[in-house]
Amino acid sequence: MARDLFGTDGVRGRANTPPMTAETAMRLGAAAGRFFRRDGSAAHRVVIGKDTRLSGYMFENALTAGFTSTGMNVLLLGPVPTPAVGLLVSSMRADVGVMISASHNPHADNGIKFFGPDGFKLSDEAEEEIEAIMQGEIVLAEAGNIGRAKRIDDGLFRYVERVKSTLGTLTLDGLKVVIDCANGAAYRAAPQVLWELGAEVIQVGVSPNGKNINLDCGSTSTAQAAERVRAEGADVGICLDGDADRVMILDETGAVADGDQIMGLFAERWSAEGKLRSDTLVATVMSNLGLERFLKSIGITLHRTAVGDRYVVEAMREHGFNLGGEQSGHIVMTDYATTGDGLLAGLQFLAEMKRTGKPASELRRVFQPVPQLLKNVRYEAGVQPMEAASVAAAISEAEARLNGVGRLLIRKSGTEPLIRVMAECEDEALLGAVVDDVVRAVEAV
Repeated sequence: MARDLFGTDGVRGRANTPPMTAETAMRLGAAAGRFFRRDGSAAHRVVIGKDTRLSGYMFENALTAGFTSTGMNVLLLGPVPTPAVGLLVSSMRADVGVMISASHNPHADNGIKFFGPDGFKLSDEAEEEIEAIMQGEIVLAEAGNIGRAKRIDDGLFRYVERVKSTLGTLTLDGLKVVIDCANGAAYRAAPQVLWELGAEVIQVGVSPNGKNINLDCGSTSTAQAAERVRAEGADVGICLDGDADRVMILDETGAVADGDQIMGLFAERWSAEGKLRSDTLVATVMSNLGLERFLKSIGITLHRTAVGDRYVVEAMREHGFNLGGEQSGHIVMTDYATTGDGLLAGLQFLAEMKRTGKPASELRRVFQPVPQLLKNVRYEAGVQPMEAASVAAAISEAEARLNGVGRLLIRKSGTEPLIRVMAECEDEALLGAVVDDVVRAVEAV
């Protein structure tokens, strides 16, 4: 069936604008509750986390009403990173986990992501079934079987202790670390973890007010953190996004390592230690060609997927791989977590600094990237730029010009009303020309 509600990462949109309304959230909660209560038994529970957006309160209450109306008991975690929900849905024997977040998007957006009882994001098929239930009459619980809701206090503590445990006996003594939490979900957890492991911690983006999440800070805007790294003489910077499932690393000069460089570093080390299953790294079609060439040179295969960390995880689970991610900073290590975890990835980078004694500047760049250019074109509701003949012609011409010397990737974002135009080519003049030609064609539509 058609997926009208769910995108590549749950349901997402502008708060109080369809589909992201309280009414839709309540009905979505009821449909998900009915989906997970198909066996008819009484003991069912859901854990709900959120980031720091103002609209999170509204969606938290609406989802709670929907779930309890079908007999689900609700455990409210408050502001926690997305990977904490993946951890807790399993460890607390819940049937389903929900994260209320629009990740790296501005505060006016919000989203709803579902996790199954195993801690992994729901499959496309499960989301389609929930959407089908929404479109019909939802069977509610009898009055005596309505669920209960309560806030729990130890969810964040459980997550903090789990993340710390991944370093074993290693400490971060002697490291001065800037942590930028994007005024988002990790504003308490990340500084606490780093300090308890022994680091000297300099905090950025830890004063959320409901409207400043991802605003000029975090993984999508690293300038503020880079300035603090240089000003404080820090060894390294860790920049998370609003729900802390993405990370960018800054070296001691403020230079950035993106997800491709981080994955390359981890893959090389894990392979050398015999820990990288099947000597394969999973990444998306957006990852740089330079990463693929580097991995091939050291005997590692790059397995590419469609864009979206859920598709990375699906490929990892299907083939038994244990390391994957995205250029945007989702780093998935299934030995430790069920989804991308920016804080966990940051800790692994710090651990590599401690093990090797090398500065961040020597670790942050393991391969020479092929020049890559990405431009986004925003479009209005009702417009379908990719269906226009003029856009198709521009794309065909661009592909012909890049044939044999580069590649072109055009896709519609699954989380925002954007057309993403990306190309790679050693000839930077040609690279800019083909991207600009396609962008102009899309803008014209």
